[in-house]
Amino acid sequence: MRMMVRLGSALPSFDVISNVGVVQDVDPGRSDRVAALEMAANTDKPLVLLVSDERRFPAVLDLLEAMHGDLAARPSVLPYVNPLTPLTLNQGTVDKAIQAIERGLPLIGSSYGMAGATTPIAPTGMLVLLQAELLAGLVLSQLARQGAPIVLGFLPAFFDMRTMSSFYDPLSYLLNLACAEMMAWYHLPHCGTSGSGMGWGPDLLTAANQWANHLTSCLGHVGLASFVGDVLGSKAFSPACLVYADEVIAQARRLAQGFAFDDAASTLDEIAHAGPGRDLLTSEQTLQRFRTAYYRSAFLDNLTLEQWQAQRCPQAVDRLRQYTRQRLADLPTPPDYAERTARGQAFLRAVSDE
Repeated sequence: MRMMVRLGSALPSFDVISNVGVVQDVDPGRSDRVAALEMAANTDKPLVLLVSDERRFPAVLDLLEAMHGDLAARPSVLPYVNPLTPLTLNQGTVDKAIQAIERGLPLIGSSYGMAGATTPIAPTGMLVLLQAELLAGLVLSQLARQGAPIVLGFLPAFFDMRTMSSFYDPLSYLLNLACAEMMAWYHLPHCGTSGSGMGWGPDLLTAANQWANHLTSCLGHVGLASFVGDVLGSKAFSPACLVYADEVIAQARRLAQGFAFDDAASTLDEIAHAGPGRDLLTSEQTLQRFRTAYYRSAFLDNLTLEQWQAQRCPQAVDRLRQYTRQRLADLPTPPDYAERTARGQAFLRAVSDE
């Protein structure tokens, strides 16, 4: 948890940090609080907070307040809650939502559906059912406190009856965009899918879903794409996938930004100056921009065939893993890590595990 929070904090494309699974090597009654301590001590980025044991949710918020003071003063913690699909706001979800709202925290309400299993298999049916769950969560939040800030979205997965597994289909990302459009119409912030859980590691399955999700998200109205880096149905985590996604997000944002025509006059002058059949390798614009004109990967070079052969035919995934290992080895310790950890540990010693 500590290393992955630090890695996510160091990667520039990530704006928030969310839980990396459940801490297993401590007493179960302390697991959620230990995870929250490690998250809060190792990053200054906002936290998307998941608590696996709903009974411990108030204690987790107490811990974060002990470490950072009044959480509502400058909200940087977004508790994440899920209804029970289909169409159930279970007691644990309701309790966590109300407790977060009472403390002045913005809330993320997200539905996870499986087409043909927990939702209708038709895309329109899935959209209607999951959207109804979100609107129920919206009503609940406003009954708890009028004007309470809430972020809404859903994870539209499919269900494979042959393998008994859930997965994202291209229609998942289309439904994700449809939900984002509806949230924009309601003037509500949106939280969607990140292609999480797909792939067996940093492989073709992961790459395809990372590109499909982040590219469509950047071109649409998607506000937040949480839970990047998990694989194998979200039961495992791959640091290499996290590093790869950082580059995918950067390139998707670059594409979505487009380009301006503000330099059209000087460009025409350069073309006229070079004339037919002459290169522009030493033109003024080339010399000014060649270092920043295109995206450059941190771990992959644009090799020719001959260069690739001369380097003994390296594989991209090996370069990714090597780069990831180096990033993990070089992760800095936050300057106030010891102070933050001491405050959190003092709180843990002072409370019981009831």
